[in-house]
Amino acid sequence: MADPPERQRIDKWLWAARFYKTRALAVQEIERGRVQVAGSDVKPARELKAGDVVTLRQGPVRREVVVRALSAQRGPAPVAQQLYAETPASIAAREQAATARRLAPEPALALAHGRPTKRERRALDEQRRADWDARWSVRLDD
Repeated sequence: MADPPERQRIDKWLWAARFYKTRALAVQEIERGRVQVAGSDVKPARELKAGDVVTLRQGPVRREVVVRALSAQRGPAPVAQQLYAETPASIAAREQAATARRLAPEPALALAHGRPTKRERRALDEQRRADWDARWSVRLDD
């Protein structure tokens, strides 16, 4: 078996560490500026080494990890988790965000008025017709 490489492209590492399902998705996220190494934006060909700090965003979740090892191939999740260590600040922020999402009110409950029912629609149409008739009716007074 070959020794793990000393340096590796960031897109390959993100894929091998199972942050993204495909390398193409990893490249796309890097190009959108959602991945930084040591606080600066990178290109997909940027080489990583053990000890680098990678900040990435997966949906609403922002993670900061320290590269512990490199791997030339994608393995099972328990092996992939050994490739990095998430910083304590990142873990705390992620847990706080999860708690905030869990305790946040349901957005649909904030809607006072949605699409009217058939009965409400008919009532609205009838009211509009009555308002129109009251304003624009023509009367012939003898």
